[in-house]
Order: sequence, then C-alpha cells, then structure tokens
Amino acid sequence: MKKLSPQGVKILKMCHILLAFCWIVGGLTLCLLVFTTYPESGDELYMRSRILQIVDDYFIICGAIGAFITGLIYSIWTNWGFFKHPWIIVKWIMTILQILFGTFVLGPCVNNNVLIADQLRDAALTDPVFLENIRMTQIWGSIQTALLLIIIIISVQKPWKKKKK
Repeated sequence: MKKLSPQGVKILKMCHILLAFCWIVGGLTLCLLVFTTYPESGDELYMRSRILQIVDDYFIICGAIGAFITGLIYSIWTNWGFFKHPWIIVKWIMTILQILFGTFVLGPCVNNNVLIADQLRDAALTDPVFLENIRMTQIWGSIQTALLLIIIIISVQKPWKKKKK
C-alpha cells in the first residue's frame, strides 16, 4: 500500500494533534463545569446541562472520532502500523475503550440530564437519576480525562519501544 508523503504525514500529524487537543480540552472543560458550577434554579440547571451536552457533542465526540480516524490513517498509510510497537497497541486499546465507554455510559448520562432538567426544572435538583448522572459524570469524566492525559504521555515517551541493535 502506498504511504503518505513526508508533507502528508506532517499535515496528518497536525490534524491528529488538533483533534486530540479538542477531545482533551472538551474533557477538561466538562470536568471543570461539573465540579465548579452550582446551579440554584431549574433554568440554571438546564443551561448547565445543555452546555455540558454541547461540550460533549462538539468537542469530545468530534475530537474523539477525528483522533480515531487520523490514528487509523497513521496506522494504514505511514510506517507506524497497528502492531509495530507495544505503545501503539496500548494507545489503540485505551482509545477504543474510552470511545466505547463515553458512547454507552457517559454520553447517555449527559444527554439524559438535559431531558430531565428540561422537564423537571427545579425538581431536577433533587431527582435521584439526575444526581446519579452528575456523580457518574464527575467520577468517570475525570477518569476519562486522566486517561487521555496518559495517552499523551505514552505518545511522547513511547515506552516499551523496541531498542535498536
């Protein structure tokens, strides 16, 4: 299979870094908002929930999908491959697991809270499902964001790299 030109690899790298940055900044923003804002009314609660959803939809999801796709392109059309180095395998496993967990666990928490806050307004402040979704977002959103930062460390440090003879 034909490989990307050196200029193509540079452009791909820029896109990959930008998209990974969007994913990480989205995660950090979500954590910051969910830990530091304290809505006092149903309207404020709805707006915070909606803002969290927007951050998730436009930064986290777009960044994650984009980083995944550019990672695929890296693996297919450059010399990095999928299994050439153990650190690449670890990055793939972490990325795929995080995307699946975000899609099937955290995303529904964020999206359901928008609906609950919209329907219940002030009553959402004491709704057990709403509060559990916030708790899940705080705990697992923080873990997800920390794991993204670990992926950056792995990308830069390239541990477990094969030594040249």
